[in-house]
Amino acid sequence: MGAGKNYLKLNDKVEVIAGKDKGRVGKVIKVYPDSDKAKVEKINIMKRHTKPNMKNQQGGIIEIEAPLHVSNLMLICSKCAKAVRVKISRLEDGTKVRVCKKCGETVEANA
Repeated sequence: MGAGKNYLKLNDKVEVIAGKDKGRVGKVIKVYPDSDKAKVEKINIMKRHTKPNMKNQQGGIIEIEAPLHVSNLMLICSKCAKAVRVKISRLEDGTKVRVCKKCGETVEANA
């Protein structure tokens, strides 16, 4: 179903480039590869009305992060400290790595 252009991984630092939270920076907390979406910490907050249940005895209105499409997110390079485009390169041993198009450094998740 997804287009396969999902270059984001868990714990990546990203900047929102479109929408109501444009310009804000956060960490990826969940990736949905089937729909090309990702949840970012404290970004795209939605209010949800919940009934009381075992987990939440009180119920009420809770705030949760809603997923954003990856086309609205840009990866932040750790060396450049800017939002950059990335390309996928293969190393000599055959492993794939994400490479910053500005500085040429590899981009790893901050695990």
